[in-house]
Amino acid sequence: MTTPKTTVVIPLKPPAEGKSRLAPAVGSLRPRLALAFALDTVAAARQCAAVAGLVAVCDDEHASAALALAGASVIPDTPAAGLNAALAHGVRYARTVLGAGAVAAMSADLPALRSLELARALTAAAAHPRAFLADTQGVGTTLLAAAAGVPLRPLFGGESRAAHAASGAVELRLDGVASVRRDVDTGADLRVALALGAGRHTLTTLGLMQATAYTYSPDSRSGQVLLDDGTPLPFDSAAFDAGGLRLLRPGQRVRIETEGNGPDRRITLITLQTF
Repeated sequence: MTTPKTTVVIPLKPPAEGKSRLAPAVGSLRPRLALAFALDTVAAARQCAAVAGLVAVCDDEHASAALALAGASVIPDTPAAGLNAALAHGVRYARTVLGAGAVAAMSADLPALRSLELARALTAAAAHPRAFLADTQGVGTTLLAAAAGVPLRPLFGGESRAAHAASGAVELRLDGVASVRRDVDTGADLRVALALGAGRHTLTTLGLMQATAYTYSPDSRSGQVLLDDGTPLPFDSAAFDAGGLRLLRPGQRVRIETEGNGPDRRITLITLQTF
C-alpha cells in the first residue's frame, strides 16, 4: 500500500526579527542565516518523495519572494496571532485551496535537513492520526503531522514535546533522522548542523562551501575547485596555505571559505572536508 504524500507547512518570521539567540555567534549575519535556514529546509523538503507540496507562512516581502522562487506556496500571516495561529492558517490554506489531505507543520530552521530522513519521519507519522518528532534536546518539536481530515492542533513553542504528547499525538521514536530533529537556535546548534552537513544556502551565507578539487599545481600551490553546481572557482597559494594542506589531489572533497559575490568571489581558505 502506498503511503499518501504530505503537504508540509513551514512558518518563517521576518528574518530581521528571528533567531535572536543566534546573534552572539554570528553577529550581523543573523537575518541572512534565518532566511538561509528556511531555504535549505524548503530545498530538502522539495526533494522528498513523501512531500506533496510546501506552504510557507511569511510576512516579509524579500523572504517571501525567495521562498516562492525555491518552490514553496507562500501566504501572508493573516491572523498575525503567533506561531500556532500561523501554522493553523497555513494548514487551512493547504487543505481548502491546494486540496491537501495529510499535512505536517515543520520548523523552518533545519539547515541540515535530508530528504530521505524527512521521508522516513513522514512515513512513520502516516501510521497515526497525529504524530510528532521531538527536537534534539527532547524539549521542543520539529515536526507535527496529521492524517487527512484530522485537525493538526499545533502547540509549538516552549516545552512543545510535552504539550503535543498531552494532546494525544504519538511521539515518533526513530533512529536515523538526526537532520529532521536538528533545529538551530544557538551557535552550538549551528555547529552541530554544520557537522551533519548544512545546505548550500547556509554554507554560502557563512562563507563556507563544499566543493571538489579539480586542478592543483604543487609548484604554485594553486588550482581550481568545482562548486557543487559545477561552477569552477580558482584558489591561490594564500588560500591553500590558510587551510594547512600539504598537497591536494583532484577529486578530493574540500571545504572552502569565500568572500565577495558574483565575479568578485574568491576563495580565502581551502581545506579537506572532514564532516
